[in-house]
Amino acid sequence: MVSVRRWTGHEAGLLRQALRMSVRAYAAHLGVGIRTVSKWEKLGAATSPWPDTQAILDTALARSDAAAQARFEQFLGLSSGRRPRGTSSPTIADHETWTEDLERIVVCLDRQDFAFAATLLERWLGRAQARDLDDRGLYLYGRSLVLSGDLRRLQGTLQDLMTAKRLYSDAHDVFTELDIPRRAAQIELSLAVVTEMAGHLTPAAALYKQLTGDERLGSADRARALLWIGTALAKDGRNEFAIQVMGQAAQWFEELDEPEDWATAQQKLALAHRGVGDLTRALAYIDTARSNGRFETPLQRVQIETAHGHILLTDPATRSAGNTVLDRASDIATQYGLKHQLRSIKTVRNSKEYT
Repeated sequence: MVSVRRWTGHEAGLLRQALRMSVRAYAAHLGVGIRTVSKWEKLGAATSPWPDTQAILDTALARSDAAAQARFEQFLGLSSGRRPRGTSSPTIADHETWTEDLERIVVCLDRQDFAFAATLLERWLGRAQARDLDDRGLYLYGRSLVLSGDLRRLQGTLQDLMTAKRLYSDAHDVFTELDIPRRAAQIELSLAVVTEMAGHLTPAAALYKQLTGDERLGSADRARALLWIGTALAKDGRNEFAIQVMGQAAQWFEELDEPEDWATAQQKLALAHRGVGDLTRALAYIDTARSNGRFETPLQRVQIETAHGHILLTDPATRSAGNTVLDRASDIATQYGLKHQLRSIKTVRNSKEYT
């Protein structure tokens, strides 16, 4: 979460906008007078709240939901006072609509509704020119590039991965210019994922390793980088080492109280144990993952079904059940255009172990 070293009326006003409250509602929310909020709005950076009110604003920001915090970060980062880059920047109303569209795109990507996400992205990337944007517009442009990269990565053909790499690299340039290191580091993590998906396992593992200790990232992202080191190692056949690394990541997720990531770690541990030939532990881990994960999105359902089917396929006694599970995963992947997952399912089926 972004923090404010010293609140002025400017930052206080941005928080009101991020919370989407009227002046009256915002004053009641903070427990201050309406005239105080109006003063902040009028004087902006020329006035500063009293020290006790600074603490109230800190608390209001900390207790706001993730969407409001994201909007505040956008407003704050994009009103840094640098000279505008051009004279044809979007209006404030455009910025608000653009922000709302980005929130819709995130939901679409979670649901794997790629067509609508692509339509919303094209609405903005098709008209925006980076050189004409002020800082706020440039931030939204960078976020749009990232989400467009996510869209391509989720679809997952080799051409999609090449395009995702370019989009992420362009977004990295934007956030580096805006001096938002956390966003830049998160993009570096996405670039490592693309590298792994393209089959370049050793370079991907090296990139993940660098990011596990990168203080620009939050603890959860660093733990994910650690888990994905294990994923790359397992794909490269180094399953025993992968199990050690994944176990450390699972423990980290437990300490961070990240149950969904912890369940994902159990899923990946199951496949690594399958890789070393320990089907008893593999089945135990996959059952734990299936019992504890929520698997609300089509991608999550395909991933858990593919892992489960792969393990069942390994044992001749459960091979028929494994093929049934993989058929189910393939149907979902086909329905939602998850081409990388379809490729993974085909690889599992065509393994020499089962032919």
